[in-house]
Amino acid sequence: MKILVIGSDGMLGQDVVSEFQSDHELICSTIHGAGATIKLDITSLEDTVAVVEQSAADLVVNCAAYTAVDKCETERDLALKINGGGAGNIAVACAQQGRRLFHISTDYVFDGEKDSPYVEDDLPCPRSVYGETKLAGESAVMAAGGEWYMGRIQWLYGAGGPNFAETILRLANEKSSLKVVDDQIGCPTWTVEVARCMRRIVEEGELGLYHMTAKGATTWYGFTKAILAAAGKEGYPVEPCTTDEFPRPAHRPRNSALRNRHLEQTIGDTMLPWNDVVEDYLRSRNS
Repeated sequence: MKILVIGSDGMLGQDVVSEFQSDHELICSTIHGAGATIKLDITSLEDTVAVVEQSAADLVVNCAAYTAVDKCETERDLALKINGGGAGNIAVACAQQGRRLFHISTDYVFDGEKDSPYVEDDLPCPRSVYGETKLAGESAVMAAGGEWYMGRIQWLYGAGGPNFAETILRLANEKSSLKVVDDQIGCPTWTVEVARCMRRIVEEGELGLYHMTAKGATTWYGFTKAILAAAGKEGYPVEPCTTDEFPRPAHRPRNSALRNRHLEQTIGDTMLPWNDVVEDYLRSRNS
């Protein structure tokens, strides 16, 4: 299969490339077009149509997004242009040319007020600009009329980019103690696990919307303790705090845990428990 990976230099995109490249022919695209990648600005429909056509890809994977959650609050137009319009341009190009699309979305499309994990057919209700623009992207993909897979992910971390886990490890070397939010619930998910899941869906699954997160849930405080323990810093002092004690510009969902029900009902959910892969992640970043 020939696959065009858009946003191949991002944290998830890098692991998507690593996961698929052994058995598929890949064409990689980035906003800068550096190295062996093709330059693509997804906010231009003309450019997007041209790149999708020139790639002759059977599948287009969209890992590109504006993910600076707090900056989205003051850069709404830019976030919507990329997350909404850009996703729509890719979907239109794929639909016009008969290419399948795999689009990546987020838990932020939900408000976080549910008392149990969200499933794929729960009604989205975003409470941040980032969530609103990602939901606009979902809607644009669904409206384009093509064939698509869509995967919602959350609390993503990986060796290929800045993320919560990397921040904690850095701060633990710079500060004598940390205070971390303990009243937001989610599923920390390693990019390698997401890429593996995407490959299974493409090779074995059906079209449609999937949640693709690690099994189990914790808080940012719980995740922090696991990261530090895996790094050999079990005794490092970490104090739990509330969201109100650590205010941010964008609303954070109280409970954004996702359940992979579509996977369960089709090809089976093989995503590993979140706390089983933290040590694997640390080994990968040091290798």
